[in-house]
Amino acid sequence: MTGPRPLGPLIHSFFLDHLVTVKGLRAASMRSYRDTIRLLLCFIAQDKKTKITKLTIEDLTFERLLGFLRYLENDRGNHVRTRNQRLAALHTLFDYIASREPEMLDVCQRVAAIPMKRAAPAETHFLERDEVQALLRGLPRTGRHALRDRALLVFLYNTGARAQEVADLQVRHLELGETSVVRLHGKGDKWRTCPLWRQTTELLAELIDSPNAPPEANAPVFSSATGEALTRFGIYKIVRRHAGHLDDARTNRSVSPHTFRHTAVISPDSEPVRHVGYGGGRARALRVSGSCRYPQLPSPRDRVDQCRVPGRAGGVAARRRRVVGGARR
Repeated sequence: MTGPRPLGPLIHSFFLDHLVTVKGLRAASMRSYRDTIRLLLCFIAQDKKTKITKLTIEDLTFERLLGFLRYLENDRGNHVRTRNQRLAALHTLFDYIASREPEMLDVCQRVAAIPMKRAAPAETHFLERDEVQALLRGLPRTGRHALRDRALLVFLYNTGARAQEVADLQVRHLELGETSVVRLHGKGDKWRTCPLWRQTTELLAELIDSPNAPPEANAPVFSSATGEALTRFGIYKIVRRHAGHLDDARTNRSVSPHTFRHTAVISPDSEPVRHVGYGGGRARALRVSGSCRYPQLPSPRDRVDQCRVPGRAGGVAARRRRVVGGARR
């Protein structure tokens, strides 16, 4: 060892060489790592009372990592799930440091041994079918963005798409016709195809229809007043503007775009979503995603069946509960 080694080159190679080149992470994942490491560097610099530009590799001590995790929960008021997400990013960082700096192996092994904290799963809120129908009936039919907002809410209810998937949606991802479908680009760089209802098809066709020229293939489906694609923050504001009155203080329900995702799962109107290129090209039919939390949500039909056959192990409700993701358990 010839003296203190600057931390900058190591962090730079972690992002460019490891996260981008080796792991091939998408931009959203890169921003998550960036935010975690930015908070860590600011904390260490404040603890050492020095500038971030003067930090060295030796400043990454195990005690500081524990202090950083306490700082997230106690000072910043982060939830346990946020703390665990930050810790997962730090595990990745210190795994990389262990492969580049053998002198830091002891610290890296101790950091890798820090466990995730147990946390109760997040509450899953959804809208009942009559609430969605009342919401759609009450949407304005005139105005500059009335058509866009109506198409957006119906599209969310139809597909259960994430806000970022809607923000990334382009005209070339739509196939409008007798059997209309949409291709959604989601988390993990996965594509899936979802059927569209006739009402959704008509609204989208009217939305992208241009009196002057056909829309370009890479044009956004949902755009702002400036013609640029809506961001997920803009989508959130639109949902809050029209559906904010459906908040329920008794259940802590705050309606957001993700509420429509949960609603699409339990709705008897929802269509199955085919995951394309998932698991070696094998297509799998689920309502919205492969997450195991969604099939556990009782649909209105499930609740009726459960009331109809209480205590019967071989009844309809029991059979429905054994069917998860299209396969019997």
